[in-house]
Amino acid sequence: MIVTVAMFVAFARGRMPVEIVSLLTIAVIAVGLYFFPLPETGPTDGLALAFSGFGHYALITICALMIMGRGLVVTGALEPAARLLERVFKWNLQAGLLVSLLLAFTLSMGVNDTPVLVLLLPIFVALAHRGAMPASKTLIPLNAAVLIGGMATTIGTSTNILVVSIARDLGMRPIGVFDFTPIVLVAGLVALPYLWLVMPRLLGDNRVASDVVLRRFHTRLRIGDDSALVGRELAEVGPGLPDDIIFHDQNEGVFAPQQRPHISGTHEGLEEAMRTLRSDIAPSWVLDRIKRSSQTKAQDIVVVEMTVTPDSRLVGRTLPTSGIADLYGVAVLGIHRPARLVGGQEQHGESGDLRMVEGDVLLVMGLPDDLQQFARNDSLLTLDGARELPRRSKAVLAAAIMFGSVFTASIGLLPIAISALAGAILMFVTGCVKFDRVGRALSAKVIVLVAASIAIGRIVGDSGAADWLGSLMAVGLAYLSPAAVLAAIMLFVTLLTNFASNATAATVGTPIAFSIAAKLGLPPEPLVLAVLFGCNLCYATPIAYQTNMLIMAEGSYEFKDYIRTGVPLVILMVTTLSFLLVMTYGM
Repeated sequence: MIVTVAMFVAFARGRMPVEIVSLLTIAVIAVGLYFFPLPETGPTDGLALAFSGFGHYALITICALMIMGRGLVVTGALEPAARLLERVFKWNLQAGLLVSLLLAFTLSMGVNDTPVLVLLLPIFVALAHRGAMPASKTLIPLNAAVLIGGMATTIGTSTNILVVSIARDLGMRPIGVFDFTPIVLVAGLVALPYLWLVMPRLLGDNRVASDVVLRRFHTRLRIGDDSALVGRELAEVGPGLPDDIIFHDQNEGVFAPQQRPHISGTHEGLEEAMRTLRSDIAPSWVLDRIKRSSQTKAQDIVVVEMTVTPDSRLVGRTLPTSGIADLYGVAVLGIHRPARLVGGQEQHGESGDLRMVEGDVLLVMGLPDDLQQFARNDSLLTLDGARELPRRSKAVLAAAIMFGSVFTASIGLLPIAISALAGAILMFVTGCVKFDRVGRALSAKVIVLVAASIAIGRIVGDSGAADWLGSLMAVGLAYLSPAAVLAAIMLFVTLLTNFASNATAATVGTPIAFSIAAKLGLPPEPLVLAVLFGCNLCYATPIAYQTNMLIMAEGSYEFKDYIRTGVPLVILMVTTLSFLLVMTYGM
């Protein structure tokens, strides 16, 4: 218990990284059990207990799900849903927020919470910049919807897998992927009005005058024979384009193939315009060459921003006369001219293309090696923020692999550990996730945290601490109704998860719930589910879950914002879930 409390305090104080606290916990358990072994065990048996988490099937499952989640992100499989969301927001703000909450809830049922929020976060920040609802009013409700959705299946979060795995180790029947989904769906419907209508009103408006301005790139739109612009006027297609896209040419008739109208917009806006209009902003032969090289060299295509320096040979040249594509095999998608350079230095070539000057920012696409050679030879300064383009050709495949893994586990055809591992292997074999990028999919913090949590859970159980705590709580819970027992367990675990690690709270709470069930003569499954639900009710503090921290800066949130919005939601969810568990299990 001393080791467990020390781990909780270290997490809550936040002075040391999670990885260090987790590794120290494992080390203390290993060394402590060597000198003070448990009854009927040898000194070296403690090493097996301390490091057992690294080989536990729950951790293997979590890592496999991380890899599959990475596959969905890098292939852009979730982008269609994100684009649909942006269009709904343009139609109506309140309807957009409602659809966003439902979408976040649904996606997080099958995909880990963090990738879902990472995908949606930039959309909401961009919408706020364009005059929609401020990010401070949307991000906490969105995060809460993600967390509630992740609670609905055993694979929704790594914590769920942990609780189910520990319960099975303790002798409870295996819980299926969707066994408790109906309970969470009903509770989610009860909480939805609060997330949608009340929570945004409890949050302030963080919109202030900002010096950060998204770069606007000027380029030429190449209209091909199959472009959506052919035979149509600008007034017809304009409403379907991003708000930041501007056509600078005064086109009064219909567009025809081979036209090259001058447009400008942000990087994201230009990408969306290309998809909508089925047109390119660079010569098609260059884009095809880059794609072929990417397949041949097995490298991802990258888009970077580069600044033209005073001694660059590009100064005074236009893109057509620069020969960049022929020399380096990269494509310049657009040119941004800082405001301080606009005016007397803005010169154009014979065809109307902008002549480059010192300080211009080029938006360049290509393979990493080609981009480095271009920057080095033409004296360009590469800026931060390089972005890999999604491998969209594999988006359907990645989604099918994820669906297949979830489906085979949900119908009981394969254990979740096997189906997840098979899915991760398929992601590698098909190229949805590359071996050299697996480090970006796996979180070292999560791995050591789960391993330490499993070790804590085992020693709490093997040492008798869980039985002691269970007996202590059972004394006070013996005179309460089953609903009150479930609520008390849920609140106990919720308190732990909001001030420490939810994984550690799961590994401590699960054996305690199992012990209480035995002492009170109650079925263990609803009490274990109360622990699972409590571990996911991490709304009340920013340190409760990594997605809470992820939105803190973008929403300009303070600690009190989480308490003001999270505590009422915790009370609402505990009350609803306790009632539903009693009704479901006839307690």
